[in-house]
Amino acid sequence: MFDSPDFVAFTPQHFAALGGCVLIVGLLYLLRRPLQQGSRPRYMRWFLASMLILCEVSLNVWYVSEGIFQAKDTLPFELCSVTLYVAVIMLLTGNRRLFPFVYFAGIGGALQAILTPVLGYGFPHYRYLEFFIGHLLIILSALYMVWVEGLRPTLGSLFAAFGWLNVLLVPVWIVNRLTGGNYMFISRKPDTASLLDILGPYPWYLLSLEGVALLLFALLYLPFGLRSVKRAKTGH
Repeated sequence: MFDSPDFVAFTPQHFAALGGCVLIVGLLYLLRRPLQQGSRPRYMRWFLASMLILCEVSLNVWYVSEGIFQAKDTLPFELCSVTLYVAVIMLLTGNRRLFPFVYFAGIGGALQAILTPVLGYGFPHYRYLEFFIGHLLIILSALYMVWVEGLRPTLGSLFAAFGWLNVLLVPVWIVNRLTGGNYMFISRKPDTASLLDILGPYPWYLLSLEGVALLLFALLYLPFGLRSVKRAKTGH
């Protein structure tokens, strides 16, 4: 295992990861039309799903090998873990009904994680690489379905995804109570700096977080909403 410094947000190692994410997202956009040809969409879905599975399996192997696998910290009940599993099913089966949740909750959660990482290991540690690659793959999976497969979120799917996100809080809250964990940060704020620091004390920040989630979902829908309005006005 490589020795590595502790991760510190908004330092060169963080900006390098952010820059890499932007470049890869941009590359996917530039390649969107070639990827639509022939059997490429199916193979690309399988590739993305395989990479997501590899990230999740290797992470759990690392947990076990390091002796840190425990119910209160390492079960797949974080929002990004849940959206990763949903994204894998969506990619492997082509189930379009799962797309809105991956698009809104997946991009929203992964983007927040990448911008304000709860991460203790810096480059070139395995955990640093897995963290950014895994979250980037969630974003790529959603954007791939938009840019290559041609799926579009709707206003109705926005509220459906928001509703399912709140439904998800119930089993996560139960798991937190049973394990003493803090999955999805609904029991307390994380120890490291995050968006939650400006949303008030517990439990009131949970209400603020609901508003932030809905606002973020709205921003993710905005380009498609504006396009729909424009088409309605022009008749195209």
